[in-house]
Amino acid sequence: MKMKKRWVAIIAFLALALTVGLSGTTQSAQAADNPSSVKAIKKRGKLKVAVFGDLSPYGYVDSEGKNQGYDVYLAKRLAKDLLGDESKVEFVVVNAEERVDALKSNKVDLVLANFTKTPERTRVVDFASPYMKVGIGVVSPKKAEITKAKQLNDKKLIVTKGTTAETYFTKKYPKINLEKYESKSQQFQALTDGRAQALADDNTYLYAWVKENPDYKVGIKEIGEVSTINPAVKKGNKSLLKWVNNDLKKLNQADFFETAYNETLKPFFGEDIKPSDVIITKK
Repeated sequence: MKMKKRWVAIIAFLALALTVGLSGTTQSAQAADNPSSVKAIKKRGKLKVAVFGDLSPYGYVDSEGKNQGYDVYLAKRLAKDLLGDESKVEFVVVNAEERVDALKSNKVDLVLANFTKTPERTRVVDFASPYMKVGIGVVSPKKAEITKAKQLNDKKLIVTKGTTAETYFTKKYPKINLEKYESKSQQFQALTDGRAQALADDNTYLYAWVKENPDYKVGIKEIGEVSTINPAVKKGNKSLLKWVNNDLKKLNQADFFETAYNETLKPFFGEDIKPSDVIITKK
């Protein structure tokens, strides 16, 4: 009987060892096959980053066909720190709904498209440390200004699909009729065309937009919780996540984000908005 128990214990131990060994081999294989690991990116010599193409001043394409904006400014710096040259970045223009799929399909290594961190999104991507803060705002024509959300009950509110504004108003204000659009340019065009009474989006977008559209006003500057905007990598990409977090920490300590703000956002916001209202400052 003792001999039988001994053999049972030995067999159980060997089975456990084999399972652990296979698990370790699988993890090593997965790491080696990761096309967006730091090692893979360095070998490729190009950092692929998802950005918006129609959201000035964060991510947009200028008249010469070049990517510009705050997110683009950061992407170039990350490429410089990782690959030694800010030009070694490939921009992939996406809309809000395409950001997660771009990571899942390995189309990009990193998303820098004003991606607000939410509990739902943390289940499908990994977020690095924040580089900007944001709340939901509501913009409307000055002649019919919306200052409270309840004013929109049984009326139309424009949102972009896949954004925190869509999620918030769907949950909190079911009496508001949401007009949903695929892109930022489409939603702002709909507002100026008079297809709805107001538009909801990140307040940082709206601050810049009303500067160029003085007939409109951000009547609700902040509704719901203040959130953060973070770089995102594919779920489980620990290599790139660790590197990005370390680099963001260094950039923060070097006041990079204030410089980025002054170069890309301040010209659009003017003196009404302070850097501390938007960027994540060092503690």
